[in-house]
Amino acid sequence: MATQTTPRTDYPENIDGAVLKVAGVVVLGAIMSILDITVVNVALPTFQSVFGHGNQELAYSHVAWTVTAYTLSLATVIPLTGWAADRFGTKRLYITAIALFTLGSALCATAWSINVLIGFRVLQGLGGGMLMPLGMTILTRAAGPKRMGRLMAILGVPMLLGPICGPILGGWLIQIASWHWIFLINVPLGIAAIIYASIALVPDTPEPSETFDFLGMALMSPGLALFLFGVSSLPTHHGDFGAPQVWAPMLAGVVLIATFVRHSFRPAHPLLDLRLLSHRELAVSLITMFMFAAAFFGGLLLVPTYFQQIRGESTLHAGLLVAPQGLGAMLTMPIAGRLVDRIPIGRITPIGLLGIVIGMFGLTQVTDHTPYWQLVLMLFVMGLGMGATMMPLFTAALRTLREHEVARGSTLLNISQQISSSVGVALMSVLLTNHLNHSPVIPHTQSPQSPGGLRETSAAILSNTRPQDFKLLHLPADLVQRGLHDAAAAFAHTYWVAWALVLLTLVPALLLPRRQEDVPAHLDDEQPPVVVG
Repeated sequence: MATQTTPRTDYPENIDGAVLKVAGVVVLGAIMSILDITVVNVALPTFQSVFGHGNQELAYSHVAWTVTAYTLSLATVIPLTGWAADRFGTKRLYITAIALFTLGSALCATAWSINVLIGFRVLQGLGGGMLMPLGMTILTRAAGPKRMGRLMAILGVPMLLGPICGPILGGWLIQIASWHWIFLINVPLGIAAIIYASIALVPDTPEPSETFDFLGMALMSPGLALFLFGVSSLPTHHGDFGAPQVWAPMLAGVVLIATFVRHSFRPAHPLLDLRLLSHRELAVSLITMFMFAAAFFGGLLLVPTYFQQIRGESTLHAGLLVAPQGLGAMLTMPIAGRLVDRIPIGRITPIGLLGIVIGMFGLTQVTDHTPYWQLVLMLFVMGLGMGATMMPLFTAALRTLREHEVARGSTLLNISQQISSSVGVALMSVLLTNHLNHSPVIPHTQSPQSPGGLRETSAAILSNTRPQDFKLLHLPADLVQRGLHDAAAAFAHTYWVAWALVLLTLVPALLLPRRQEDVPAHLDDEQPPVVVG
């Protein structure tokens, strides 16, 4: 967001009705955006089945693009938001963002193929990515800096409840209706939000300011998408990096990303101000955040799938079993937020990461019969660690920046988080798909109904997710049990990679400040950092 000289406004001390009315608009938009990040996770096995062909389900790495495309879209639109708000006005842009998100949601429900659904998720993400940054801007202008702390407690509700309610809501809607409703539910919410925003928000006067780095956006987003597309094509080509469909998009993506990095040091207002990395604390926090988010969010995506495909749980039960992770985060995130002003960041974040290391190690031991209490406990511990890691990292990154750098630093962190989540989702889904593909193919004599070649792991997953279709195969019980054991091992092997990445994250985390530093005075009156997802 551009820095503009505006007349000083005298804000009342108490939270009045006018501010609460504006806060209601922002909370509704935040609920829509944050829930949609997590609600789809539980639906990935459903997408594999619904959009597959016969007994052949789609590769997990393919359907995971419904998550990757959404987060990449969020990353693309975050830096665009400030420039567009200055040019078109926050109220007008906020209503447009809700409308775009709602339209994307409705279109997702009409998708007739997985590729079409991925395309509609991009449109949905373009709207959803603007809701949180715009909502924070609107709320700050309405409340003033001194009342933002209390209002952040209100806005924090959907941020804390999203990881809990998203998988449960998604699982419930799929179980009682169909997968279409995880998107259709956004339509009435979106319409209500548009009407509410039209009434509650006060129009502002657009004041076009700094130019936008369109070249940077044209380099970054396609570069990331091409690179991740090449990576996700590996399972289709049996892990062969020499396949043109793999190395060509990866190479093109690397070239575009390298060009973007070089370009970012030239314009006065780049898409991502990489010059800020000269601040050591920001650079260390950014590296820690990137590695942590890739491992944590990439690994967490697999958990609902494990419960459905390996343990035969319904979508609703899978969502309920994942909820302890969100509960753990809800407990420690407010505590970490209060401690960060009294205890050095370098003494908080490593403890949070250690909790994730312990929890993730438990997931590396999963089998097809691991007791549920162990899994739930490990997820809860991971949630405790996550809550003690996220906000301290954001605070550490921004607290040493000068006043005019805070907005650009917040943008850099948010985009980095979304990109690392996309990388983590793509990486973990590719690893899982590769491990599942190592299972032997069932001989045609044992499975005449599947002449195309069904792997033992696929047969085992089919027995849990589509039992009616599985019965038609008439497969031996020992073969299915062997496939179930191998499929569970594929999840465990993938979690070993995620665990190793979290363990490596401790290295930059230990470089964070271990002594309390004075906070620059300007941060007392500064807009709080916007954490998207």
